[in-house]
Amino acid sequence: MREVRSVAVIGAGTMGSGIAQLAAASGFGVTLVDVDLGLAERGCANIERRLARAVERGQLTAEEREQALARVRPAAGVDAAAQADFVVEAVVEDLEVKKATFRALDALVGEDVVLATNTSSMSITEIGAATRRPERVVGMHFFNPAPVMRLVEVIHGYATHPDTVAAAMDLARRLGRTPIEVRKDSPGFIVNRILIPLIIEACKVVEEGLATAEDVDTAITLGLNHPMGPLTLLDFTGVDVNQYVMDYFFSEFRQPQYATPRLIRELVRAGRLGRKVGHGVYDYDPATGRRLPPA
Repeated sequence: MREVRSVAVIGAGTMGSGIAQLAAASGFGVTLVDVDLGLAERGCANIERRLARAVERGQLTAEEREQALARVRPAAGVDAAAQADFVVEAVVEDLEVKKATFRALDALVGEDVVLATNTSSMSITEIGAATRRPERVVGMHFFNPAPVMRLVEVIHGYATHPDTVAAAMDLARRLGRTPIEVRKDSPGFIVNRILIPLIIEACKVVEEGLATAEDVDTAITLGLNHPMGPLTLLDFTGVDVNQYVMDYFFSEFRQPQYATPRLIRELVRAGRLGRKVGHGVYDYDPATGRRLPPA
């Protein structure tokens, strides 16, 4: 396996820029790639803002911030990943888009380069099958926000070679994360396999009029000691993203506990996609992003 000194991150959104920040702060050269240079530059600007806040909080020195920023370059198009030692894909959670991305990467990077997908739920096997090197394709699921959350799920596809898994586990450790190995390719892996039914049941409790969204979240945070209630988490991760994942789960498992609740479909139709747009289950202050009290 190739020694990893440089990482290409494909997709400069919230997850991609977070992974790029983590890699740059850990000493890796990073190419942050998106379809448009402006999007990649926006991702770099977000990294710069987050690192500035880390300096303000005393988590980083000003020199460390500058060194990390110097290691990241924005770029347009997957061709920019051609010389990378390791690639992490973090594009939109759409299986066909991911497969197209991996086909393009497969034709570009060296044969000894690992292609990792940050998908939270999709099939590693199917993504790998879109390439000529399924043995070098692995799941590497970071959690949001990537610079803060310490867990990385490393997932086998059907054809993933043990050396590929070992390389992904090693990179996660070098990034200061705690990797866990998911030995079979199954929708949602570990965390989302457990989390998605929790969010679905929380929605059903509200739909059935058992409790308000606020009381459901209070029950889970205080009763189960979760740091965030399931409906607050729904807004945080994106209502539309959750709908896509739930629909994928149901298409794979064909079990009623994975069916997308009516509440989520109604929120998506109303454009209430969560905190990112200022409205979801809850409303948010556009200036601060903080949740507003119920009307």
